[in-house]
Amino acid sequence: MRKTTSKTWALAAGATGIAMIAAACGAGTDDDGAAGTGGDKITLTVATFNEFGYEELFEEYMDLNPNVVVEHKKAATSNEARDNLNTRLAAGSGLSDIEGIEVDWLPELMQYPDKFVDLTDPEVDGRWLGWKTEAATTEDGTLIGYGTDVGPEAVCYRADLFAAAGLPTDRAEVAELLEGDWDRYFEVGQQFTAASDSAWFDSAGATYQGMINQVENAYEKDDGTVIGIDNPTVKRLYEDVLTASVDDDLSAHLAQWSDDWFGAFQDGSFATMLCPGWMLGIIEGNAAGVTGWDIADVFPGGGGNWGGSYLTVPTQSEYPEEAKELAKWLTAPEQQIKAFKAKGTFPSQVEALASDDLLSTTNEFFNGAETGRILANRAAAVTASPFKGPNYFAIHLTVSDALTRVDVDGTDDAASSWQKALDAYATLGLS
Repeated sequence: MRKTTSKTWALAAGATGIAMIAAACGAGTDDDGAAGTGGDKITLTVATFNEFGYEELFEEYMDLNPNVVVEHKKAATSNEARDNLNTRLAAGSGLSDIEGIEVDWLPELMQYPDKFVDLTDPEVDGRWLGWKTEAATTEDGTLIGYGTDVGPEAVCYRADLFAAAGLPTDRAEVAELLEGDWDRYFEVGQQFTAASDSAWFDSAGATYQGMINQVENAYEKDDGTVIGIDNPTVKRLYEDVLTASVDDDLSAHLAQWSDDWFGAFQDGSFATMLCPGWMLGIIEGNAAGVTGWDIADVFPGGGGNWGGSYLTVPTQSEYPEEAKELAKWLTAPEQQIKAFKAKGTFPSQVEALASDDLLSTTNEFFNGAETGRILANRAAAVTASPFKGPNYFAIHLTVSDALTRVDVDGTDDAASSWQKALDAYATLGLS
């Protein structure tokens, strides 16, 4: 499936926030790292974002452990969660006992392993895909996060909009229709928009994300040497996606995670979107009452992985051992399959991936699609694993902001916005 080389990505890093984290002192626990709780009840807070699929699992854990109350703090977006994490790490207090982190921010946090409890444990050896564990393990063997999900990507689509535009609707036929590279995906989009008032996809930024995640060294070399954005690969993808989005008008011109984007799931603004497993719950939650969504076992260019998360235990926790036990339980194969069934978060656990319980999972909202088998196929199709070092987040933001100016805001054309991206990159002082 994937290479075992540790390669992850990130969205947008504030240098000031990271500097503050480096300077901050982590809140301590007792010398032995455990809180003496006796038979008293304790409250463990768990901070997540988007949809982890944990709501019913928290109830189950409390039933199994009557002395534990689990309090869930759920951020609306990954960026909101990251901002909160960085702020409270810098302050040295205020973090939850368990903090969910996205693979995008992981390279930043790996620079500060002393802010997190070491989660190494013989009981979990070999639980996860090798590359998933390796990405969260420091050179000296400290494990700062237990893997939750990975993000193998398929294409989600509105079968009703396809039918109205004269395109096939059966998911096997849609997979055959879209088989090929990004040019093929955009070509079919032109066929669709010629016969429909809806856009082909939601946003240039989201589409670029799928494209750049297939590039092994987009912004940095494997040794961390910065390549930057002024290179032929990044520039070509930037131009290609804006040509499709703006010149060919295939985009709904929505900023992903904006209120308008969430609302668009109710009005048929777009017909397709790139769809990692964790996106299934987001679509279903925001498209409540809408019929027609389906998922095809295909992805432009072959395969891609977008996202995936971890559970960490900050050293600020008053109950680090109890928090570790909860994180261990939540990331066990049995629980991750339940989370997948609830919200589509595709497991990263070796045992879960081979489970008939996973592979036979269907999703009624997506027209009864065999989502377990489809996403397992999509995971097997991933051949490139992009390197994402501590600078990836900040570098990537310069490009994503440039795309937004053109596709969503309409304040710039592709050329002027690219120059602004180059200027923004220069201010990072990485070259």
